[in-house]
Amino acid sequence: MTEVQKYSRLTSIERVHVKTKTCMERPRKLGAKWTSKNIAPDEKIETIELDYDGKRDRWNGYDAASYAHVIERYEARDEARKKYLKEQQLKKLEEKNKSENADSDDEDNEDALKVDEAKVDESKQMDFAKVEKRVRTTGGGSTGTVRNLRIREDTAKYLLNLDVNSAHYDPKTRSMREDPLPDMDPNEKFYAGDNQNRISGQALEFKQLNIHAWEAFEKGNDVHMQAAPSQAELLYKNYKINKEKLKSKVKETVLEKYGNAASEEPLPRELLLGQSEREVEYDRAGRIIKGQEMALPRSKYEEDVYINNHTAVWGSWWKDHQWGYKCCKQLVRNSYCTGAAGIEAAEAAADLMKANIARKEASEDVIASAEEKQLATWGTEIPDDLVLDQAKLAEALKKEDKRRKEEKDERKRKYNVKWNDEVTAEDMEAYRMKKVHHDDPMKDFLN
Repeated sequence: MTEVQKYSRLTSIERVHVKTKTCMERPRKLGAKWTSKNIAPDEKIETIELDYDGKRDRWNGYDAASYAHVIERYEARDEARKKYLKEQQLKKLEEKNKSENADSDDEDNEDALKVDEAKVDESKQMDFAKVEKRVRTTGGGSTGTVRNLRIREDTAKYLLNLDVNSAHYDPKTRSMREDPLPDMDPNEKFYAGDNQNRISGQALEFKQLNIHAWEAFEKGNDVHMQAAPSQAELLYKNYKINKEKLKSKVKETVLEKYGNAASEEPLPRELLLGQSEREVEYDRAGRIIKGQEMALPRSKYEEDVYINNHTAVWGSWWKDHQWGYKCCKQLVRNSYCTGAAGIEAAEAAADLMKANIARKEASEDVIASAEEKQLATWGTEIPDDLVLDQAKLAEALKKEDKRRKEEKDERKRKYNVKWNDEVTAEDMEAYRMKKVHHDDPMKDFLN
């Protein structure tokens, strides 16, 4: 029998009972059918148009006034507790005064009462500052205590700055890395962002240890920070020791090679400033009468050293972007000095070279003008003084016709083709005569 058949066989009273039982809301003691009060449809659908933030707001629709009765109840409980503690203290004080001295002064009683009231206030503060414990029960039945270390007076980090463009707060991890109040006096604020803790203390050392383990693993070392943390830390310590040794070794090598200017003795004043307190007296001609003339400092390079019979040093003469000797005007370094005769010979050789170059250019111009009459230049216009041989022109026209036929019929094309780069004026004229001009309107009637 199906569920539908079972439901159809129930009576009307049983059907109402089934509907009431399956209802998810708490049923009324007396229904609106009999009381005629608070009559409402069975399904009430509210349509509220909210934006993106409103749909995801945990406190949407919450009325803060509904929490007022909770605050009133706790305040009433605190007042009752204070009154009860004060009454108990007064009773104890009265009993103590009766037993010790019935005739004690009223002033002593008042002082004692003030002291007792101060003790009550201190005990209240101690109770407030006391760390609360709450019992946690897991699914397996084991219990344990959890300390609640949060001070309720501290402002939550996401309430320090309500500006949307301020430091981002991640509610999932409860982290705010940047400083929410960067312009505030650092002596007054107690929270400067989670990055302050991430880059201080042992967090930075742990980060460097992780980076060293990753780099060592990439280079082939069998090390893993999570699998063998002791091994990774030992390798990192050895790495830092070896690094310091290598630094000190490099430093010692550099000091050994170049010396240490900081540890050496200071240079004398004569070398630093070029002056001293020695007295030197000169006459009107500039000769020294009294004292010793200061010696000029010489460089480590040799100066005024003449080699190979030269009377000037290398670099004393410049010509055509080249250095040379001024005494003989030679451009070859470490050459032997030839003096004035060498200068005259060089000038004569230069003049002879210029004459030879001019003569060669003149002869090339004559040859080129003679060849221009025999050979034609591709892509140039027909000169006015062109002289053509008619027999050669007829032969060139036959060759051009033969070449054009071979181009049209590929079967007549030869395998080994020899080209002649020398083109005569007759060949060029034959090419011009047989050339088809595409812009000629009569080109289709030529053949």
